[in-house]
Amino acid sequence: MSNAEQRLDSPCPVVESMEQIGSKWRLLVLHDLQDGEKRFNEIKRSTDANSRTLSRVLDDLQATGFVERRLEEDAPVATYYSLTEKGRSLCPVFDQIESWAERWLEGL
Repeated sequence: MSNAEQRLDSPCPVVESMEQIGSKWRLLVLHDLQDGEKRFNEIKRSTDANSRTLSRVLDDLQATGFVERRLEEDAPVATYYSLTEKGRSLCPVFDQIESWAERWLEGL
Protein backbone atom coordinates (compact mmCIF):
# COMPACT_ATOMS: atom_id res chain seq x y z
CA MET A 1 0.00 0.00 0.00
CA SER A 2 1.40 3.41 -0.94
CA ASN A 3 1.64 6.35 1.46
CA ALA A 4 -1.18 8.10 -0.40
CA GLU A 5 -3.44 5.06 0.03
CA GLN A 6 -2.59 4.88 3.74
CA ARG A 7 -3.51 8.55 4.18
CA LEU A 8 -6.91 7.91 2.58
CA ASP A 9 -7.59 4.94 4.87
CA SER A 10 -6.86 6.72 8.15
CA PRO A 11 -7.57 10.22 9.37
CA CYS A 12 -4.69 12.59 9.90
CA PRO A 13 -3.07 12.62 13.35
CA VAL A 14 -4.78 15.91 14.24
CA VAL A 15 -8.22 14.42 13.59
CA GLU A 16 -7.35 11.24 15.47
CA SER A 17 -6.10 13.16 18.50
CA MET A 18 -9.13 15.45 18.53
CA GLU A 19 -11.37 12.38 18.53
CA GLN A 20 -9.69 11.28 21.79
CA ILE A 21 -9.40 14.63 23.59
CA GLY A 22 -11.53 17.06 21.60
CA SER A 23 -14.79 17.22 23.52
CA LYS A 24 -15.42 20.21 25.74
CA TRP A 25 -15.64 18.07 28.86
CA ARG A 26 -12.54 16.01 28.12
CA LEU A 27 -10.50 19.14 27.55
CA LEU A 28 -11.81 20.75 30.74
CA VAL A 29 -10.99 17.68 32.83
CA LEU A 30 -7.54 17.21 31.31
CA HIS A 31 -6.75 20.89 31.81
CA ASP A 32 -8.05 20.79 35.39
CA LEU A 33 -5.91 17.77 36.29
CA GLN A 34 -2.72 19.59 35.26
CA ASP A 35 -2.67 20.95 38.82
CA GLY A 36 -2.35 17.43 40.23
CA GLU A 37 -4.46 14.65 41.67
CA LYS A 38 -8.05 15.56 42.53
CA ARG A 39 -11.10 13.91 44.00
CA PHE A 40 -14.20 13.40 41.87
CA ASN A 41 -16.12 16.19 43.65
CA GLU A 42 -13.22 18.62 43.27
CA ILE A 43 -13.21 18.05 39.51
CA LYS A 44 -16.98 18.34 39.45
CA ARG A 45 -16.87 21.73 41.20
CA SER A 46 -14.04 23.16 39.13
CA THR A 47 -15.43 22.05 35.76
CA ASP A 48 -19.13 22.57 36.61
CA ALA A 49 -19.92 19.18 35.01
CA ASN A 50 -22.84 17.13 36.27
CA SER A 51 -22.02 13.80 37.93
CA ARG A 52 -23.17 11.64 35.05
CA THR A 53 -21.19 13.57 32.44
CA LEU A 54 -18.08 13.71 34.59
CA SER A 55 -18.22 10.01 35.37
CA ARG A 56 -18.52 9.16 31.67
CA VAL A 57 -15.69 11.52 30.71
CA LEU A 58 -13.37 10.17 33.40
CA ASP A 59 -14.14 6.60 32.32
CA ASP A 60 -13.36 7.53 28.70
CA LEU A 61 -10.12 9.28 29.63
CA GLN A 62 -9.09 6.32 31.76
CA ALA A 63 -9.88 3.87 28.94
CA THR A 64 -7.76 5.88 26.49
CA GLY A 65 -4.84 6.12 28.91
CA PHE A 66 -4.92 9.85 29.74
CA VAL A 67 -6.13 9.54 33.34
CA GLU A 68 -5.58 7.07 36.14
CA ARG A 69 -7.92 6.39 39.01
CA ARG A 70 -6.94 5.65 42.60
CA LEU A 71 -9.40 4.39 45.18
CA GLU A 72 -8.72 5.07 48.84
CA GLU A 73 -10.85 2.74 50.89
CA ASP A 74 -10.23 4.27 54.31
CA ALA A 75 -13.23 6.03 55.77
CA PRO A 76 -14.45 8.07 54.04
CA VAL A 77 -13.97 6.19 50.77
CA ALA A 78 -12.51 8.52 48.14
CA THR A 79 -11.72 8.24 44.45
CA TYR A 80 -8.82 10.26 43.11
CA TYR A 81 -7.92 11.02 39.52
CA SER A 82 -4.63 12.15 38.03
CA LEU A 83 -2.97 12.44 34.66
CA THR A 84 -0.89 9.57 33.35
CA GLU A 85 2.36 10.21 31.53
CA LYS A 86 0.31 10.36 28.31
CA GLY A 87 -2.03 12.91 29.91
CA ARG A 88 0.85 15.01 31.28
CA SER A 89 2.38 15.13 27.81
CA LEU A 90 -0.54 17.41 26.85
CA CYS A 91 0.49 20.14 29.32
CA PRO A 92 2.78 21.95 26.82
CA VAL A 93 -0.01 21.71 24.24
CA PHE A 94 -2.42 23.44 26.62
CA ASP A 95 0.22 26.13 27.26
CA GLN A 96 0.55 26.72 23.52
CA ILE A 97 -3.22 26.87 23.00
CA GLU A 98 -3.51 29.34 25.88
CA SER A 99 -0.80 31.56 24.35
CA TRP A 100 -2.51 31.37 20.97
CA ALA A 101 -5.89 32.24 22.51
CA GLU A 102 -4.45 35.24 24.38
CA ARG A 103 -3.07 36.60 21.14
CA TRP A 104 -5.85 35.79 18.68
CA LEU A 105 -9.05 35.56 20.69
CA GLU A 106 -8.61 38.71 22.74
CA GLY A 107 -11.79 40.71 22.89
CA LEU A 108 -14.17 37.94 21.79
